[in-house]
Amino acid sequence: MLALGLVLNTIGIGLFCWAIFALAVYALPFFVALSIGMTALQSGAGVVGALLIGTAGGALTLVLGQIAVAVTRSLTLRTAVATAFAVPAAAAGYHLVYALSQIGMPSPGWRAVFACLGAVCVAGTAWTRLTVFVEARPFEPVGAVERSPPILTAATRER
Repeated sequence: MLALGLVLNTIGIGLFCWAIFALAVYALPFFVALSIGMTALQSGAGVVGALLIGTAGGALTLVLGQIAVAVTRSLTLRTAVATAFAVPAAAAGYHLVYALSQIGMPSPGWRAVFACLGAVCVAGTAWTRLTVFVEARPFEPVGAVERSPPILTAATRER
């Protein structure tokens, strides 16, 4: 029975970690949805109206962010949008790993170290999941003129 408990705990922790990384990109849309929903609720929209408005705001945030990263050619705009999605994911990852590391680690210093590593991993996952829609383009320096090498024909080689 003890072995079954250990196996099930390991599977549960693995599924929990998978869920953390799978849902990392949704930290910013969730925050936006929660903020919009709470504002709508406090302004008198009711529970159903606040849920609908919050869900629409979060979905719109996610869709616009993915479209902005996928469509724009500006590296600066892509980086800004991906950073806007990765920073809340990093904060959520930090706090989650810090809380989970409290289970088996008594030292607050080591908990903070592991929480920082977790934040970096979760932010990197969110960044990667957001930029997966970006079309790969070859490196094209701005203002560069493409020059083809001269073609040597049989007539030019004989001269």
